[in-house]
Amino acid sequence: MEFRFTEEQQMIRDSAQAFLQDVSSSAAVRQAMVTEAGYDPELWQRICQELCFQAISVPEQYGGMGLGYVELCAVLEQMGRVLLCSPFFGTVCLGVNSLLVAGSEEQKQRYLPAIVDGSLTATLAWTGPQAARRGGQWGCEAVSATWQRNAEGFELQGELRYVIDGHSADLLIIAARAPGSSGGDGIALFAVPADTPGIERQWLPSMDQTRHQAALQLNQVQLPANALMGEAGQGAAALLQLIDLAKVALAAEQMGAARQVLDMSVAYMQERVQFGRAIASFQALKHKAADMQLKCEVARSAVYYAACVAQEALSPEGDSQLAAELPEAAAMAKGYCSDTLFFNAGTALQLHGGVGFTWEYDVHLYFKRAKASELYLGNGAAQRELIAALLLD
Repeated sequence: MEFRFTEEQQMIRDSAQAFLQDVSSSAAVRQAMVTEAGYDPELWQRICQELCFQAISVPEQYGGMGLGYVELCAVLEQMGRVLLCSPFFGTVCLGVNSLLVAGSEEQKQRYLPAIVDGSLTATLAWTGPQAARRGGQWGCEAVSATWQRNAEGFELQGELRYVIDGHSADLLIIAARAPGSSGGDGIALFAVPADTPGIERQWLPSMDQTRHQAALQLNQVQLPANALMGEAGQGAAALLQLIDLAKVALAAEQMGAARQVLDMSVAYMQERVQFGRAIASFQALKHKAADMQLKCEVARSAVYYAACVAQEALSPEGDSQLAAELPEAAAMAKGYCSDTLFFNAGTALQLHGGVGFTWEYDVHLYFKRAKASELYLGNGAAQRELIAALLLD
């Protein structure tokens, strides 16, 4: 396993950094985050047409770039640094992964080329309204929507919450369970166009304005048989793998955001003068910045190790022994990066003094992203509990 970027990976990272710092300025983020869509459609098309970020992990036979999870995480790191408002996470880290892991060949041929050309966005919906009330559970136990067979194919019924870009995505990958089932039993995944009759979508404004979530109501939604992904009732393993892949992707964003708040804090401390000198010269503040830097470096190691493991899990020719480590590696990355971003964002507020949480400074945006992303897919404590359970198995 190579623990440093190749020249190609470094070029992808540098290109993403240069482009995103130009187009996702503070003003651009603030303008996009207050819209219902939550992003600028013109910018999204620029990302799709000029840099093809959405095609990074799509295999070449479907029009994609055929690259790996390390390259994807390199781009996500830079997106996290600038709090990019876009449907990228939902479309690529949830939607594309769902199609790659559970989709049939017909579904891949139908949807992946449309994602590559920028005409289709997607997301994954599996959590019911009870997920947060049950201590933030995000696994199979969070699935509450139901499916039943009928003469035409399938009928879906229920409510889904915390769906990233669920109000604007064109394709919904929906997880539902057989009536009366529990845990991982009876779960099935369906590829559902968002305009299917019976689907009601509502944007739910949340604390993190830079990433929008939605609630979905399924009212006797009728689906053809070919909407099923995989086998009916056998979707638990695929869903758990998708959640693990999403954890790695989210951790990469968190790691980038943690580094950004450190850089913002250092720049501010070099400008802020107190007692006749820059506060960056104060030893106590240097210690705080050093703690932030240490956490960033450890987070980077956790993310890119997990990215290597994720790539093996997605590759048909991957190392099966290494791929089996995905749940543990994903939990380690998500848990540590959640704690790191929240610590760094909170410390940044202190280092900025009273202005840190004012609207004029961006630190409060990162603090809100830190809390929201910490809870999404499970916080650090939940990830450590999962690791402990995995080690006992």
